[in-house]
Amino acid sequence: MTTPSSTALNEQTQVSLRKPGKLAVLWSDLKRDRVSWMFLAPFLILFFVFTVLPVLTSIGMSFTYYNMMEPPKFIGLSNYKLLFVDDDIFLKAVGITLKFAFITGPVGYAMSFILAWLISQIPIKYRFFYTLCFYTPSITSATAMAVVWLYLFAGDRKGLLNYYAMKLGIIDEPYLFLQNIHSIVPVIIIVSLWMSMGVGFLAFLAGLQNVPKDLYEAGSIDGIRFRWQQLFYITIPAVKPQLLFGAVLQIVSSLTVFDVSLQLVGLPSPLYAGHTIMTHMYDYAFIKFEMGYAAAIAVVLFAMMIGINRLIFKWLGKD
Repeated sequence: MTTPSSTALNEQTQVSLRKPGKLAVLWSDLKRDRVSWMFLAPFLILFFVFTVLPVLTSIGMSFTYYNMMEPPKFIGLSNYKLLFVDDDIFLKAVGITLKFAFITGPVGYAMSFILAWLISQIPIKYRFFYTLCFYTPSITSATAMAVVWLYLFAGDRKGLLNYYAMKLGIIDEPYLFLQNIHSIVPVIIIVSLWMSMGVGFLAFLAGLQNVPKDLYEAGSIDGIRFRWQQLFYITIPAVKPQLLFGAVLQIVSSLTVFDVSLQLVGLPSPLYAGHTIMTHMYDYAFIKFEMGYAAAIAVVLFAMMIGINRLIFKWLGKD
């Protein structure tokens, strides 16, 4: 004789047995939204081929010895052991890169937002001119910019800074800005900050110009009177998506500094004073042709980016 409780249990068991699995649900969702997936397909295919696949290939290659002349040979964790235990230049490059990132990242980020905010305060007819002036250095090649900065920081009497410093009696002999190990990183930081007004700057400017005017009117009714009050209580909360986007771009550009260092101080730089992670990877990949070791460096850099970006998402992306 069956009891009501056992009957209910049997019915629940039958329902659970009839419940489709996750793959069936996924296939059903794909068929239902097939038109949307067709529109997304071009991006997803390109993203997989040019982003996901190279990352997976680099991770796999990092466990091999590959010199481009012979097939890759699996060597396990040897590349990572060499990287963190025996490669003193890499450890120095990590320190220089982090020092560079912790200075240029926040400073460049703040400069981009402040300049975008100031430009958004001026009349519309003048905004294009100022935007062009600040954005142009970021789209100029590092080689072209290096011509100007090499003339400015040249270590002879014809260098612009040395010429005026000696003329004013500040120094008695030319200072070797690009050869002195104590001034190489500051010079790279200055040049990088000059070129940091890129896509993040434009994103800030676009976000600031699209803040609803009603918010400012409501703020004035609630007692907000000054621009700095509008900035902290209305503008910054309204442009959080652009702040997150700019932060991610700034982190990536700070950790992947390469062209500026290469053009200003060469490869290798004096006593590796301007050696960054990207420079180290370029050295092993395209000069020494040790692709397995270069892939290990790329994986470490990728992990650093992912870790810092997760912190940024936790801070700015929670809304």
